[in-house]
Amino acid sequence: MDNLLPIPEKYEYNGWPSLPRPDLPTPAGWSRSLVGAQERVHNHRLSADGSQVAFIRDTGTHSDVHRMDVNGGWPARISTDRGLVAYWDDEIPQWSPDGSYLAFCMHGHVHIAPTAGGLPVNISDFTPSASSPRWMPDSQQLVISVTRHEADQLLLTDLHGTFSRALTNSTDGDHWDAQPSPDGKKIAFSLRRFDDLHRLDICLIDLETGQIRTLYGQPGVRTRDPRWSPDGSCLAFISQQAGHDDLWMVSVDGSGTRQVTHFGSDVNQFAWHPGGQSILLTINHAGALDLALLHLPDGSLINLRTGSGVHSNPNWGPAGQFITFEYESPLNNPEIYRMELPAGTTRQLTNTLLPALAANRLVLPEQVSYRSFDGLEIPAFLYRPEKPNGAALLYPHGGPSAQYAFEWDLIAQYLVARGYTYLAPNYRGSTGYGVSFEHANYNDWGLGDTQDCLYGARFLGGIPGIDPQRIGIIGGSYGGYMTNCCLARDPDYLFACGVAKYGDANTLSSWALCKRELRLYTEIFLGHPANNRQVYINSSPIYDVHNVQKPILLLHGLQDDTVPPQASEEWASALRAHGKTFEYKTYAGEPHGFLQRENLEDVIARIERFLDWHLLPK
Repeated sequence: MDNLLPIPEKYEYNGWPSLPRPDLPTPAGWSRSLVGAQERVHNHRLSADGSQVAFIRDTGTHSDVHRMDVNGGWPARISTDRGLVAYWDDEIPQWSPDGSYLAFCMHGHVHIAPTAGGLPVNISDFTPSASSPRWMPDSQQLVISVTRHEADQLLLTDLHGTFSRALTNSTDGDHWDAQPSPDGKKIAFSLRRFDDLHRLDICLIDLETGQIRTLYGQPGVRTRDPRWSPDGSCLAFISQQAGHDDLWMVSVDGSGTRQVTHFGSDVNQFAWHPGGQSILLTINHAGALDLALLHLPDGSLINLRTGSGVHSNPNWGPAGQFITFEYESPLNNPEIYRMELPAGTTRQLTNTLLPALAANRLVLPEQVSYRSFDGLEIPAFLYRPEKPNGAALLYPHGGPSAQYAFEWDLIAQYLVARGYTYLAPNYRGSTGYGVSFEHANYNDWGLGDTQDCLYGARFLGGIPGIDPQRIGIIGGSYGGYMTNCCLARDPDYLFACGVAKYGDANTLSSWALCKRELRLYTEIFLGHPANNRQVYINSSPIYDVHNVQKPILLLHGLQDDTVPPQASEEWASALRAHGKTFEYKTYAGEPHGFLQRENLEDVIARIERFLDWHLLPK
């Protein structure tokens, strides 16, 4: 479809463009290049013997695989030409059980790299593309994911890619997250069924017979992350059956299904202790993801680390004597840490924070909430600048099935340093607050959630010192779509301007243009457009473009395969036809998220000028 609707890299505007404000200097200690230069480490994995960690390092030009000693030291770079991948959409490098190899995805294929040295080798060139490698216990074979018959399938191959055996070959759904049993005789996986997109099952493959059976599955219930107990007798997984993301267990024969956690909060990730007697958890408490240890025999819970931050990707050392994890917060950039147990002493393994950035005073947001049009309480994070300029910004996150949390958000800190009060609401449809809240935007995109954002503007306007006439909205992906909706569907014109990064305006045409996975993702919320056409029309602000009265800045990468760049092109065409004030910039070679450093700095500059021009008086 891209060939039918090509878009060149361009900048255009209708109305007077935003110009630099020489009367508004950059805040002391800050620069756009400082924001763009900060690297990010993420998605780490501890080797089976506990001696090394592998991880991804985003540099602004590459998202390459690195490894380092678990005691710290200088990272060794394993890949050298792995393209940029958004950290929220990237995979975790996989160690072979014997530690000799790392498997990871690059250029759309599974690659194997010897840890002793050598170039990564493509082992999936027998198929158009592949992903999600998982090692078998013998360190010689892997399960990988391929697309066949319009579904994601599981395939068994070896570390040289010299043979392939289809483990699944059905058209009933997508087969994800293969997990070989400790004895290598079975494969657990998640099945996303096409006859019920609101359902995710836990299934099991017997490698000797090829038989596939369902261990756990309920209509309309999503499960994820099947993980074997160390003795191979049962599987732990996360299920939404009881209204939250709780930890459940089921025996390998399908018996003894039981709910393990009853926190009233979502379990985000977990990892079995090597001895099987406890499980390491990250637990979501309204956007703070704490690290805790669940003792299985008596159900007792020990909080290891809590507070205003996000813990992720917990890993156990081989005998349970230590753990590794990632941690970030609004005040701390993402890094990898090691904790000794049971003492709890913790030290940082990686150190990527720029000294110039470390010298700046960052802002910890407050947790607030406000009532929306129908009385629903909307949780939010409020950043108050040290030197407020009287203007404010509302930032709806992407997704919509996601959450703004106590996370590292450097662009938010830069805008707050410029004096903007900054509110990040978790509108209806956000995760982390239970299944009912997460499903509250089904068949309702662009309506109730738009009102949540508009009531967020009213909340901002009631803060002392904020001028209600100088509130803007800025968002990316679904947040960019929220920006478009708010400017087109607000008779009170609460926002003075908007910035839509890779956002949507016509869900029907975007459904037709995007790849299969994204079409199915949209159908989870809105159904199929052949059956729910009016729902798609109701969700599309392009039909209300005549109501737009305030200027908007559109930014989109031309290699975006999540929200097709034609979405912004169509929205710009509609704005132009109706004589609306807008600026529109596209970026060649840029995927979803503005990952290239040069482009990111240009994006920040354009946003800075646009907001200064439209929100700040002389």
